[in-house]
Amino acid sequence: MTNPEKNLREITPHQFDFQTEKMSVPSRFFMSADLLPEEETFAQAEDIASNQDTFFRHTVAMPDVCSKPGRKNASGTTIVSEKYILPQVNDSDPNCGMRLVKTNLTEENITPEEIDKLFQELVNIVPTKKLVGTPVPFDVVVDICRRGTAAIVEHLGIKTKNELANTQCGGNFFEHEMTRQDIFDVIPKLYLFFAKFRLGIIGAAGNHFLDLMKVGDIMDAEMAEKFGLKKGQYLFMIHTGSGILGQYTMYTHTAKKREHFSQALMVTLGKLTFNSGKKEIYQKMQTKIRQHMTQDDSLLKYDAHGPDGKMYMDARAAASNFGTANRAVVTHNISEAIKKILGRDPEMDLIYDLPHISITKEEHFGKNVFVHRSNTSRAYGPSRMTHHPIYKTTGEPAFIPSSMATDAYICVGTDRNAESFFSAPHGTGKGQNTAEKSISNKNELFAKMAAKGVKLYNAQSSIVINQDSARYKNIDRVIEGVEANGVAHLVAKMRPVAVLMY
Repeated sequence: MTNPEKNLREITPHQFDFQTEKMSVPSRFFMSADLLPEEETFAQAEDIASNQDTFFRHTVAMPDVCSKPGRKNASGTTIVSEKYILPQVNDSDPNCGMRLVKTNLTEENITPEEIDKLFQELVNIVPTKKLVGTPVPFDVVVDICRRGTAAIVEHLGIKTKNELANTQCGGNFFEHEMTRQDIFDVIPKLYLFFAKFRLGIIGAAGNHFLDLMKVGDIMDAEMAEKFGLKKGQYLFMIHTGSGILGQYTMYTHTAKKREHFSQALMVTLGKLTFNSGKKEIYQKMQTKIRQHMTQDDSLLKYDAHGPDGKMYMDARAAASNFGTANRAVVTHNISEAIKKILGRDPEMDLIYDLPHISITKEEHFGKNVFVHRSNTSRAYGPSRMTHHPIYKTTGEPAFIPSSMATDAYICVGTDRNAESFFSAPHGTGKGQNTAEKSISNKNELFAKMAAKGVKLYNAQSSIVINQDSARYKNIDRVIEGVEANGVAHLVAKMRPVAVLMY
């Protein structure tokens, strides 16, 4: 595609509609002109929206929208359909997500030396790339899938305050309790067996991380007080995926080429040994998948109200439950490490845990629709959070970080965000930041971060330099648009102090 600008219509200085003659609905870009993406991303938006009779109103692109290799749809999008479940518009890691956890640690009661000692321990306690994390019995994995985070809270005796109350959907993406057989009907037991060893792991993919953040400027003192936030307070921000259980489950139920040999092998073995009680439905889904892998380049569609859509959504919910449980275990293990190293209870208290990749049934513009968020966060305003004792007055929390050496923001959803289907960006996205000097190797990265007062731990990956702040969009420009569009309201700013990632 050349000159996508000719198909752009400015709605406001921070919002544009993009539509070509091929597109059945426009794609709405919630960003200023200087943050608009490369031509490849516009081409993907055009290709997705060229599928006829599929979408509701328009597709949505947030400021961090960008193309990713091997994906039909760009990251940083929200796509809505009345009739269909569209597995290919979402990334392949259900409930890749983020949580923010309060502690009683402050700049007054913990020293830089103690933080360093703690993170030296966390490198081992909270692994990034490791075969075995916190092992649990097979039955606990099944219970997590069918009941949600409550199962791992009970098994490990997790004491994190508000662990379930402040997790989206209470940590269980099913609307009712499932049986063991319900889980075995949608996920191969082989995947569940390997999941026994995979809790408590951050992961080596992308920019999954564990950050120690310090509260800086308070933008809304009343809301910050409701959140229990004070300047100088330390928080943990944790970004993980749903691990191999989520990855392999989604590869089994959608048309997407495996990225690694191990994935291809595991999925093949999983399918060969899959003894689902819904064989007829599963086989019809597999026929569709093979067709879309080899002959049909249009979007794979499952009937949102049919048996294939239900089987897919049940598999997705089970895998999503594992993603939240994983972050709950990471939080628990951090708490135990603090008790061991510092000799005190940090009183971990969950502010919120939210998915970045989800498909949920919601009501918008008077219709019941299926909202596909691919690396965007749900950000309901107060009127949609009436079930929560605090967030019914503030709006749903959303966290917007940028690079690992850049300030991040604690935000809340607003009631003015209907046009994005109440979605918010999950970061700033990759892009050239001309205000920053770029680096070319790890030594330069460590030095640059140290100059900013941030210490990086683990950093075994050769591509960790891609997280350099010069390779991310300017967060101040992103936040300006977030506020202007009513996407979210700023509560407080956080500064990174220590970062652990692969």
